[in-house]
Amino acid sequence: MAPGPSFLRYRCLARVGEARAGVFDTPHGEVPTPAFMPVATRASVKGLTPAQLEAIDPGVVLANAYHLHLRPGAARVAALGGLHGFTGLRRPWLTDSGGFQVYSLTDRVRVRDDHVELRSHLDGTPLRLGPRESMAIQAALGADLVMAFDHCVGLPAPRAEVAAAVERTTRWARICRRVAPRDDQALLGIVQGGTDPELRERSLADLLELELPGYALGGLAVGEAPAALWATVHAFAPRLPADRPRYLMGLGPPPDLLAGIAAGVDLFDCVLPTRLGRRGWLYTRDGVVRIAAREHAASDAPLDPECGCEVCRRCPRAWLRHLFQVGEHAAVTLGTLHNLTFTVALVREARARILDGSFAAWRAAFDARWQAGEAAWRRRHAEDPDGARRSREARVSPDG
Repeated sequence: MAPGPSFLRYRCLARVGEARAGVFDTPHGEVPTPAFMPVATRASVKGLTPAQLEAIDPGVVLANAYHLHLRPGAARVAALGGLHGFTGLRRPWLTDSGGFQVYSLTDRVRVRDDHVELRSHLDGTPLRLGPRESMAIQAALGADLVMAFDHCVGLPAPRAEVAAAVERTTRWARICRRVAPRDDQALLGIVQGGTDPELRERSLADLLELELPGYALGGLAVGEAPAALWATVHAFAPRLPADRPRYLMGLGPPPDLLAGIAAGVDLFDCVLPTRLGRRGWLYTRDGVVRIAAREHAASDAPLDPECGCEVCRRCPRAWLRHLFQVGEHAAVTLGTLHNLTFTVALVREARARILDGSFAAWRAAFDARWQAGEAAWRRRHAEDPDGARRSREARVSPDG
């Protein structure tokens, strides 16, 4: 297979089983992998300032073409220097094509063979979005990595529906490649097919013929059973081209990230760390701290003494709980800052463990500790249903 654009050369530096540590180039810097990409849907990570996001130091930041097309408009972003100039965040960006909205806004979407017709979730304005429109929007936004427009369906779904989505995804990817992004952008294809091995095989084979600079596994974590999801990841992630970045779309829980890395994945994104952070569900190596729970009301302990973020260095659990209880805006910022720092640092540590050869043992120890912490929480709150209810009802925004 011919190499991708020179600026996206992927170089594998070490492997442990299928897990791999590497690096690839973009016009805005090298990206060490594996890496977690924070989701800045509207060109901002909810609750964080640019300086806070820079301090977390993610390799790539992800924005959404559909949302930025609606507001402020891709032309305005382009006039201000693309995402890099518009945000002042001059590091690698990736834009989602808008294809995920075919799934997430399904009640507002009508799928055609060459495009989708949808109504804006803001005001109902009719919109047309297809591979040509998506490529034009992403060219204007100026991201380093751009995604082919694909058809993602929720699962379970009739096999005929998934097969039709595979055919559209291939047809649309061919159009995306033909109309091509800018010379300073790399196009990544998305392998679809649900959890059907034959359909995944078909999608993979069709997309490999396009010789794209990178590939993603899409259409997962959309309603299928976990066992089926992981069977698909383990079967197909190692078969994505070894000399290109491999991207698993939409998975975010810490153990899932490590499982994806073990399967050979390089890039991840998910709204879960930030969404849970705003809700007061905070990651630690001993599982999730539901900060609204009564047990934290008088605790002067840090969230995670092994985490070096500002929240863990300075903020006792009792104060964090208070901020969430009274609805202080600072709670959203602190919860998001911690969860995102924890997630990016965890994936960075996984990379270091691949480089020194200890990844498998380190991952097993992390998973055991995480699961033990989650089991202990369930045991405690079986005896405190009111505390568990308050944890579930903590505030959370309905979008990413």
